[in-house]
Amino acid sequence: NETENSYEIEMAVPGIKKESCKVNVTEYGSLSIKIENKSEKNEDDKGKRYIRREFSYSGYEQSFGLPEDVKKDEISANVEDGVLKIDIPKIKKEEKKSMNKIIEVH
Repeated sequence: NETENSYEIEMAVPGIKKESCKVNVTEYGSLSIKIENKSEKNEDDKGKRYIRREFSYSGYEQSFGLPEDVKKDEISANVEDGVLKIDIPKIKKEEKKSMNKIIEVH
């Protein structure tokens, strides 16, 4: 979703804790999203002399190319109600103009 001031990404992550989500900007300027979910269930019944253990693992990884008009240092993310929300603020038009630098030729 794009607004006047930012780009917004929302992803469904039901049952995933925020500790399992990693969002970062790579050295190449891409936005990388990694989600890993690990779980382990143990069932121990000493009367019947068995131990049952179940392991599950799921992972997701995606990278997005970022537009040039974003503030990479101000990207934020949070997980709420099973949704990962990433807010990518845009550089305002006034800030873009001030980024131009005149270089003197000697």
